[in-house]
Amino acid sequence: MERRKFLKGAAIGAGATALATPALAQAAKQLTIVSTWPRDFPGLGTSAQRLAERIGVLSDGAFNVEYFAAGERVGAFDSFDEVASGNSQAYIAADYYWGGKHPAYNYFTSVPFGMSTPQWNAWIKFGGGQELWDELSASFGLKAIMCGSTGTQAGGWFNKEMESPEDFKGLKMRIPGLGGQVLTKMGASTVSLPGGQIYENLVSGAIEATEWVGPYNDYFMKFYEAAKYYYTGGMHEPGGGLAFGMNLDFWNGLSDYEKSVIEAACNEEHAASHEENIAKNGEYLARLVNDHGVQVRAFNDDIWDAMGEAAAEVFEEVRGHSELAAKIDDSFQASLRETGAFMANFEGTFVNQRNRVLDIS
Repeated sequence: MERRKFLKGAAIGAGATALATPALAQAAKQLTIVSTWPRDFPGLGTSAQRLAERIGVLSDGAFNVEYFAAGERVGAFDSFDEVASGNSQAYIAADYYWGGKHPAYNYFTSVPFGMSTPQWNAWIKFGGGQELWDELSASFGLKAIMCGSTGTQAGGWFNKEMESPEDFKGLKMRIPGLGGQVLTKMGASTVSLPGGQIYENLVSGAIEATEWVGPYNDYFMKFYEAAKYYYTGGMHEPGGGLAFGMNLDFWNGLSDYEKSVIEAACNEEHAASHEENIAKNGEYLARLVNDHGVQVRAFNDDIWDAMGEAAAEVFEEVRGHSELAAKIDDSFQASLRETGAFMANFEGTFVNQRNRVLDIS
């Protein structure tokens, strides 16, 4: 797929994609979904489109679903206000985009040195995370549930090797969320850009580095044309998920059946998107290296330690924002430590020993 095809989603395939079942269209409830991803955007964008379609199929005509990619109805970062106002009924996004509304929103995507996707799933479903998400979202007239995951993300693309914490000083980098705040404390100049604007800024030199997702999603962005150094797992997004955020009045007006349809479709896509990334990341990393000369690197311990110190400062600032932010951080950190210790002793031990015995690197 050519880069211009999905980076200009507002021009190609612009407008609504109707997904209603005609037989029940007269009785259907309108469900207009706006997304932060461009149309036909490999990985994130196609996952959102797949989810919208699945809701229509499962509802059997209960919903008249219309899906708008970024820029087709509103701009990517305007999705929150669009849904909170009731102009549209739902958004598909990474909720850390709304950190300016409330810093605790970051916990419902991913935070530095945070949970892997299985850990985050466990916290949301069985550790009180959903209830805290509901409390936060309700204060803005919203209801959000999980609907996608990229797994552990790459550390990012750089036009030079990052050999020490000092290399981040003055670095112009696209990185949103609390991860961006961590690098700011290390001296970087960070910005948050929608996916469709990253390539042009990287090529022009407006930014010198960027993180996006991982090899499968990143391959189609062609970042390798401007930055050859690709760093493996970063501290900023170790896992977590994407959000299907709904107008709260809309959600409260649904029947139990209609709510179940949305929840089932979102849970299905949450699992599918994570599995898709796991299945394809290895293949596309090999393509980046073998076909485009990308040089894979890993941050050294000095950089990780500096990031850790900066992250501790960021979390203290988040906690100081409000009682709710502190309550969410308390719950998140407690679950992180409990599940992290268990997974290290069981899954971590197994994976490390398996890879050693089978010589997997």
